[in-house]
Amino acid sequence: MQLHGKTAIVTGGGSGFGAGIAKIFVEQGAKVLIADINLDAAREIAKELGCDYAETNVADSSSVAALAETADAQFGSAPDILVNNAGITHLPKPMEDVSEDEFDRVLNVNAKSVFLTTKTFVPAFKVRGSGAILNIASTAGVSPRPRLNWYNASKGWMITATKAMAVELAPFGIRVNAINPVAGETPLLKSFMGEDTPEIRAKFLSTIPLGRFSTPEDMGNAAAFLCSDAASMITGVAMEVDGGRCI
Repeated sequence: MQLHGKTAIVTGGGSGFGAGIAKIFVEQGAKVLIADINLDAAREIAKELGCDYAETNVADSSSVAALAETADAQFGSAPDILVNNAGITHLPKPMEDVSEDEFDRVLNVNAKSVFLTTKTFVPAFKVRGSGAILNIASTAGVSPRPRLNWYNASKGWMITATKAMAVELAPFGIRVNAINPVAGETPLLKSFMGEDTPEIRAKFLSTIPLGRFSTPEDMGNAAAFLCSDAASMITGVAMEVDGGRCI
């Protein structure tokens, strides 16, 4: 129960790694608010876990502001923990073939969202003198795969943003970390691979020394540690939870 008494928002918590993080947080004693653009998915996971949910577009400032109001109503204050998990990719293709709309969507969801949640929640964290922010980046930001160029770039941005945020916010008692998953059994897996076949899966898995994909539970366990008081001396790290992919 390392998160007993803590409150947390998990964006993109309706599926994949976000749902796994929300599940572990609840098991570890946190009160969780799931934020997802897919209202049905958020409602289903929230019902399963016995927590609250909100329909949220993390790339829209008014929607993020509404999320903050919902959190205040549910928790009585700003959350103790903010997990910026919502993310998206473009399909594998040569970088020059990615459309401007695809590029904008990837950067809005993967990068602008962190800017918006920071502007929205950090002022309250500063007043309180505490807070933990966890950004879900990717091994793609450390060891990029070809044909996912702008997705790779967005996750590299998130890793650098994490370190910059950590340095600036440390004097206010706010910790900022990231985790770098390798691909896992999530709705984005097929998008990363282009197509889902046994041959492509085998090729993908051959690059992971531990020989398996990341699971939502893997992400949840790492996230729970980094957001807990047990990690009170850890800030500015981008922890690779990748089975050795980046070695």
